[in-house]
Amino acid sequence: MIQNYKKYLYKNYLNSFLKVSLVFFSLSIIMNLFEEINFLKESENAILLPLFLTALNTPSILFEIFPFIFLISSLFFFMEMMDKDELMIYKVYGLTNLKIIKLISTVTFLVGILIVIFFYNFSASLKFLYLDIKNNYAKDDKYLAVVTGNGLWIRDEINGKTNFINADKIRNDYLLNVSISQFDENFNLIGVINSDKALIENKTWILKKPIVSKNNITEKSDELEFKSNFDKERILSIFENFSSLNIMKIEKLKKDYELLGYNTNTIEAYKHRLYSYPIYLTLMVCIASILMLNIKYNKSRIFHIVFGILISVLIYYINYFFKVIIETKDVPYLLSVWGPQLILFMIVLINLVKINEK
Repeated sequence: MIQNYKKYLYKNYLNSFLKVSLVFFSLSIIMNLFEEINFLKESENAILLPLFLTALNTPSILFEIFPFIFLISSLFFFMEMMDKDELMIYKVYGLTNLKIIKLISTVTFLVGILIVIFFYNFSASLKFLYLDIKNNYAKDDKYLAVVTGNGLWIRDEINGKTNFINADKIRNDYLLNVSISQFDENFNLIGVINSDKALIENKTWILKKPIVSKNNITEKSDELEFKSNFDKERILSIFENFSSLNIMKIEKLKKDYELLGYNTNTIEAYKHRLYSYPIYLTLMVCIASILMLNIKYNKSRIFHIVFGILISVLIYYINYFFKVIIETKDVPYLLSVWGPQLILFMIVLINLVKINEK
């Protein structure tokens, strides 16, 4: 049987977590609703559809901010104990600060595992549906890019022409083995362009050694400029909205990347972020606990909340910095994921050594 004091601590901690989650959930709904209303202001379904889209997107937003929800929940948990002088009572009965942190950290880690296994896959499925519906109302719905067993396919309408582009692979800034079929507004074939590779740094592609076939006439040249609505960044971005992919779809996306010959480091990094998510949540709780046990009791609630938000922002930018450096190819992707965790772990470990003296 769980001892009574453990039940009491678990109950209070989970109550704090649910209350803070409800507040952030409500704020996420309100903020996202305004965004969807603005996006669909010209649509006939300008009332019901934004509500539906908001309901689909909010769980994904909540997943992204769970680390900060846990941090603030821990702040409130300790504030309530301090208001009731419960920490002093626990010390009298031999329950140290370290044991309290251990109890709530264990709960957090277990909840984190459940969030990754169940809540993430649920939110990703809703996010996928959200993006699918929203794309139907996007202004650039004439443009499409997908990956099949035959490589990358792009449908691109520009200057009154519809271009169907096929390429075997992406290598650095180039598409390899490119074939472009051009059609007019009535879908009559205008011509076909074949090229060994195309430089796609910007939306004016440079086709290398193209072969242009029009009206049964074939022409060859060293280079040819080709206007498109796509560049390298836009092509790759269609595959990088990982929050809309459950774990099975992430594995499929990895195979698509390998099919195109594109670096899979970003996918591997995202997978490791999911693996490390329960640890990240636990570290955030430990940091909040250490902050509260090192701050004087006579500080106001506003001070604790503001201080917690500042710490959250700082941790966010540390994670963002490490996430950005993965894009530089000479830095291992594992460092971008586990680097922030290691820094937070060292901070927690150093402070936990002294925490029982408080």
